[in-house]
Amino acid sequence: MALKPLHDRVLVRRVEGDEKTAGGLIIPDTAKEKPAEGEVIACGEGARKDSGELIEMAVKNGDKILFGKWSGTEVTVDGEELLMMKESDILGIIT
Repeated sequence: MALKPLHDRVLVRRVEGDEKTAGGLIIPDTAKEKPAEGEVIACGEGARKDSGELIEMAVKNGDKILFGKWSGTEVTVDGEELLMMKESDILGIIT
């Protein structure tokens, strides 16, 4: 990976959602919403307190996460579209 996030930022790969509805209808690409689930690809070291003490990250590489619909900034790394977001934009870890 040619990009390492700094501080409390996380690099995320979106996880594609279903292409069919529960009733079996195929959803065209133009009607699909961007998924709000992803996989953590890389993490920064964490934020720092005013005292300089490091606040450890709650997520790690490989975690499946849920994030807000408009969270993060889209970046392209090695031809792949990824999201760079702050750890605080992550809503939860999917177990």
